[in-house]
Amino acid sequence: MDKKIPRSISHYDANDIRSLYASFDSAITSLDCGRKCSAHNSSGKPFCCDICHAVPSAYESEWAYLRSVCNMVLLACLGPALCQREYRALSCRQFPFFPYVTSDYQFVGLVYEWAFESNCWVVSNLARVTKKYRNEFVRTFDEIFARFQDEFENYAFHSERMRVEFVTQGRRIPLLHRNGGYYLLSPRDERMRRISPDRLHKFGPYR
Repeated sequence: MDKKIPRSISHYDANDIRSLYASFDSAITSLDCGRKCSAHNSSGKPFCCDICHAVPSAYESEWAYLRSVCNMVLLACLGPALCQREYRALSCRQFPFFPYVTSDYQFVGLVYEWAFESNCWVVSNLARVTKKYRNEFVRTFDEIFARFQDEFENYAFHSERMRVEFVTQGRRIPLLHRNGGYYLLSPRDERMRRISPDRLHKFGPYR
């Protein structure tokens, strides 16, 4: 009998989660980006590891899996010193990015969570994102979207929110395209212009 396709990513089983984590485990950059941003955070932690700035989340299926392999106390984000990298949730692995879905429903690549522009060093150094990480990101969300329409719809809505925000600001959206290139995307008509990554904008203390 064929394996039943779950209705939602919340219905992933432990084997699914283990496989997903194993195939999406690369560091974003070749250096420790947390050391780059922690100096600018009063807590001394990387912004993505500080619950005052970024609250970690997980699908129900992830919590179930993590409860089976971790001490429950350690499921909270305890910062980089105590991080159990092999048990990071998907929300941690993808940060600061999310999959960009166009208005005609195509997953074309990675964009960043714009609320973290002034905090996250990676956002100001997109050229440092490794090819391996980008490939793993795309492959992971290709799999998720092929199985779970609700997740695709969620990111399509979030992408629309980004377009509205960037129209308001009169800015183009930096896109790490799934073809390996860097683009600026018009939030009005979604036309893309290829750009050298060293010409992308830098923010906050990383200017």
